[in-house]
Order: sequence, then structure tokens, then C-alpha cells
Amino acid sequence: MTHTQAPSRAEKPQPKASYKTRWNKLVESVSPYGYIAPFFLLFAIFGLFPLLFTFYISFFEWNPIGEQTFIGLDNFVRLWNDPRFWNATVNTLGIWVLSTVPQLLLALGLAHLLNHPRLRAATFFRMSMLLPYITSTAATAIVFAQLFDRDYGMFNWLIGLVGIDPIDFTQDKFATWALIALMVAWRWFGYNTLLYLASLQAIPQEVYEAAAVDGASGWQQFFHITIPSLRPILIFTIVTSTIGGLQVFTEPLLANPTASQTCGSTRQCQTLALFLYEQGFGQYQFGYGAAIGVALFIMVVFFAVMNFLLSTRLKGA
Repeated sequence: MTHTQAPSRAEKPQPKASYKTRWNKLVESVSPYGYIAPFFLLFAIFGLFPLLFTFYISFFEWNPIGEQTFIGLDNFVRLWNDPRFWNATVNTLGIWVLSTVPQLLLALGLAHLLNHPRLRAATFFRMSMLLPYITSTAATAIVFAQLFDRDYGMFNWLIGLVGIDPIDFTQDKFATWALIALMVAWRWFGYNTLLYLASLQAIPQEVYEAAAVDGASGWQQFFHITIPSLRPILIFTIVTSTIGGLQVFTEPLLANPTASQTCGSTRQCQTLALFLYEQGFGQYQFGYGAAIGVALFIMVVFFAVMNFLLSTRLKGA
């Protein structure tokens, strides 16, 4: 006996989506772009446009109250042959090394101590790490200038007790570098300490306990557990400290108030950012100042890329 299949009923047409439904779907798809639009708008106005305009005027002899003459690469040729530019480059790199390496090592050591489970008043000490960061840079410079004054500074008084002659931190090149690097390190070591501390607290304590059971010493645990676990945040702090260190401006500007734009009679601590300020806003050579800014930008990008390549190699290690 055969059964015949009943003819299928024609499917009813789906009702069209209402205006409200279409509107809600449109809002859901567009709203994420609206949330992030303010950032990109502000970045375009205060970041991208000044950068592009800097590249543009670097090809001109640009007088803000006179004529603007296109001169091509003459500003960069002049920059290449300017000993003041190379002096500022050496100063920038020297201060960057002196401020970044000790600062990050100190921050790592302090974070390890602040993460100790038996530390009393841990919250107090951890919060105190933010005090240098929230202190005004100008106030920090004034205090450090008093502490390291040649005639009445506490530092020279202390070394005088052991028979060492006073050091003039506003005239000696390396001493001025050290003073500026100390100010930079003082401002940022607490911030980096808290970053390292947050990463340390994310490491499971059971890993250390298992290593201790296997006979690993404290130093072995530090180098084989702590450092590899902190690798992402270490890379982040190295990159950000490099970018910030190459653009240091306020500390050398305030280190020697009597010669703020040159940072001394021999330009012994004039950084690239300070040299840019002197040429662009001190002598109103906007085109030449823009060329210095382009050179500084290329240098920052170069070191950022080098750090990226280093981080990629470390991740693959």
C-alpha cells in the first residue's frame, strides 16, 4: 500500500522588519565606532596633523612673521653638518642610558621586595611608590638643584666629609647627565615598580613552592620563574622608557636655570628636544626646528622598532 505525500503548503512570506528593528540593528553596528571616534578625532587634530605639518615645514625656511621659502633638503643638510645637533644627540643617548637602565633595575628589585608575603604595612609602602610620579617636575628640579648645589648642597657636603672636592653639577658634563638622569629615574621608578608588582602578583605562588620543593634557591627562582613571567611587562617598560627617555625635555630645561635653552655654556646637557625648542621657539627658525623634530621622530621610531624586534626574539626564545 502506497502513501501519497501531501502537497507542502506554500511558506508564508516573512514580515518585513519594522523601522524600530532596523534602527536598533543600525545603532548596534555603528555605536562601537562612535565610542572610539573621539580618540581618533583628537589624535588627528593634536597628533597626526602636527606631525604631518612638521614634516611639511621642514622643507621650508619658515619665518612665522615673514616669508616661507621652499628650500628642499637644505635644513637636513645643515642639520647633518651641525656639531650642536650631534652634541645634543650624544647628550640624549647618554642621559637615556643613565636614567633607564638603573631605573628599571631598581623598580624590579623594589617590586620583588614589595611582593614579599611577610612585608608589614605593605599597602603603605606600595602606595608611597606613586609619590614621585604625582610630584611636579618643576618642584623636583628645584629640590634636586638644592641637594646638588656646588657650595651648599647636601651631596657635596657629604662627600666633603671624606675629603672629596665639591662637584659642580651645572658645569661638568657627566655630572650634569647624572643629575638629570637621577631626576628622570626618581620620577618614573615608582610607576614602573607598581607595574612589575602587579605582574608579580599574577604569578601563582604554587610555582614557587614547587620550585622550592625541587631544591631551587631564591636566585634560581628569580631568574627562571620571575623574569620569564615578567617578560611582557619588561618589554613594555623598556619600550616606553626608551620613547620617553629620548624625548626628555623638562629636566634639562630646569637643570641649569641660568642657561635653560642651552643647558650650560658648553651645551653639556642640551638634549634633542631642548635643541629643537631653542631653534624653533628661541630663534624662530621653525623650518630648522621642524627638521630637528623629524630627526628625533626617526630616532624614536628606530629604537621602538629595535625594541619590537628584540621582544619578538625573546618571545621565540
